[in-house]
Amino acid sequence: MAQSITPFLMFEGAAEAAMRFYVSLFKDAQIDRLERYGSGETGVEGTVKKAAFTLRGRSFICSDSSVKHDFTFTPSISLLVELDSESEIQELFQRLSDGGKVFMPLDHYGFSKKFGWVSDRFGVSWQLNLAA
Repeated sequence: MAQSITPFLMFEGAAEAAMRFYVSLFKDAQIDRLERYGSGETGVEGTVKKAAFTLRGRSFICSDSSVKHDFTFTPSISLLVELDSESEIQELFQRLSDGGKVFMPLDHYGFSKKFGWVSDRFGVSWQLNLAA
């Protein structure tokens, strides 16, 4: 079996909404698999037991945890997206920041001619960079 590393996003009831939102952001994105909790299982029936989706060729897994936790996402780990056009970075920044939190507004920061950092409405942190 080949070894791999796949980002895993754990939610508490919002996994499907988040996954569908992320897939809507990118042209080359898709939901690959969606398995729901059934009646009598440990999770809330109908929520995501395990799902897989692809964004720009990168595989992700997500789930709605059946266990309540005292933690959620933190900006210490973020998804870095390299973008090719001004319009693309503007639109993605706007859509991700809607209902979320802006850590660094789109601007020139010396290390990049245009960079922005947001946490989306689901709490996932995104760094957006306009490729040189």
